[in-house]
Amino acid sequence: MIQRIEIKGFKSLADVKLRLGNFNLFIGTNASGKSNFFDALRVLQGIGYGFTVDEILNGKPKSASSEAWEPIRGGSTKADFVSLLGATTLLKAIGFGQDPIIRLSVDINPANGSEGVRDLRAIHYSVGVSARSGSVRDERLRVGATDIYDSGPIDNSPLLPSFRVRYYPGQRGRQPHNAYEKARPVLHQMLRDHSVTKSHKAVMERCIRGLSNTQRIDPIPAILREYSKAQLVRRMGEHGENFAALVNAILDQPKARSEYLSWLKQLTPLEFEDVKILRGALDEPLFALSEKGEDYPAPILSDGTLRFAAIAAAFFQPDMPDILTIEEIENGIHPTRLRLLVELLKSQSQMSNRQVMATTHSPVVLSWLKEEDYATTFFCTRDEESGASTIKPLTDVPDFTDVVRGKQPIGELFAEGWLEGTL
Repeated sequence: MIQRIEIKGFKSLADVKLRLGNFNLFIGTNASGKSNFFDALRVLQGIGYGFTVDEILNGKPKSASSEAWEPIRGGSTKADFVSLLGATTLLKAIGFGQDPIIRLSVDINPANGSEGVRDLRAIHYSVGVSARSGSVRDERLRVGATDIYDSGPIDNSPLLPSFRVRYYPGQRGRQPHNAYEKARPVLHQMLRDHSVTKSHKAVMERCIRGLSNTQRIDPIPAILREYSKAQLVRRMGEHGENFAALVNAILDQPKARSEYLSWLKQLTPLEFEDVKILRGALDEPLFALSEKGEDYPAPILSDGTLRFAAIAAAFFQPDMPDILTIEEIENGIHPTRLRLLVELLKSQSQMSNRQVMATTHSPVVLSWLKEEDYATTFFCTRDEESGASTIKPLTDVPDFTDVVRGKQPIGELFAEGWLEGTL
C-alpha cells in the first residue's frame, strides 16, 4: 500500500504531497487534476513493470513477453508541467537549455499482500525522469533509514551514455558506483546485477510489487454482457473482460461466493436467489442472476447491476491487486444504491488491507461519507493563473470541519461550489 506520495512537475501537478489510506476518494471539477493523479499512478506502475521512460509515456506494443501498454494521456509531449505565469517562465520550461524533470516519490508499506515478509520497514522509492530525452535523471531506494542505492552523490550529466548510482552493500570502505542503462529506471536493472545482495533484491521485489500490482477497473456493460473466452481467471480485464470467468472462479470458493452474493442481494430489489453461470454453444461462461427458478442472463440485466457486480467481483479476485483504481464510481448506479457502493469500497479495502483510489462527481456519494473518511477524501482544484493543481484532504480545507459539524451536508457544499470558494 502506498502510504505517502509526492509528485512534482507532472502535467498540472507542479507539487503535490499526499498521505493515503485504504479508501481514497478524489473530488473536484473537470480538469482539476484528478485524472492527472491517476496518470501518475500509471507511470509508477510502468516503472514497476520495468518499461523504459519512453515506453511508459508513449506506449508499448504487445510482445511475446508482455501485454500492450497504453500510452499516458498526451504522451511525453504533454507530460511536463508548464507554468502559465508569464512568458519567461514558459520559455524556461519548454526550452532554452532547460530540461524539465518529473519527480515521483512514494513510501510503500511492504507488509500489504506480501506473505512471509519479515522486514516491515517502509520502503521509500523516488525517481526523476526527463520526458523530453526519455531518460532517468535521479533515483533512490531506501528501506527504513537505510539507503540501498542513490544517484544523488554522483554527477550524472545528460551527455553521459549511462546512468550511475552509488550502491550501499553494507560493507565498509568506498561504496561502489554501478552503471546502468539510462533509458529505464534502475530498480528492475539491479535485480539482474550479481553484485547486489539477496536481501536487497528482496526489498526491490517488494518495491516493484508495490508499484506494479495495480488494477484499473472501468467496467463497460457491453463487455460484461459478453460470454467469457476463458473458463476460469484469477483477475478480470480492465473493462470487465472475462467477467463471467472470474465470477465462475469466485463461485468455486464457498466463503467468497457467500460474501459476493450478499453484496449483490443488497443492490437490487429483486428477490434473486443466486448468481449463476450459463453456458454457450462452446461451453463458454455467461454471468446470470436467478430468481424464483428463472435465469436472468447478463444481456438483459441493467447497466447499473452489471457495473456493481463487476466492481464487487474485483474484491473477490483470486489474484487480488494491492491497489484498485476506479474513476467516476457512480456511473450507471442508481443514487439510492450509492450508499451500498461506498460501503463496499470502504469495508472491502479495509478487510483485505488493499487500497482503493476512486473519483466521483456525485454529491450523493459524498453524503454517505463519515468524518473519519475526510482525511483521505481529496479536493482537487486548479489555479487559473499558473495552471497548477492543488490536491488536499478535506480536513485541510479552511473551516470545512466546523461547517460540516454545524450540520451543513457535505454533498450540498460540493454541489453549491462552496469548496471552490475556500481556496
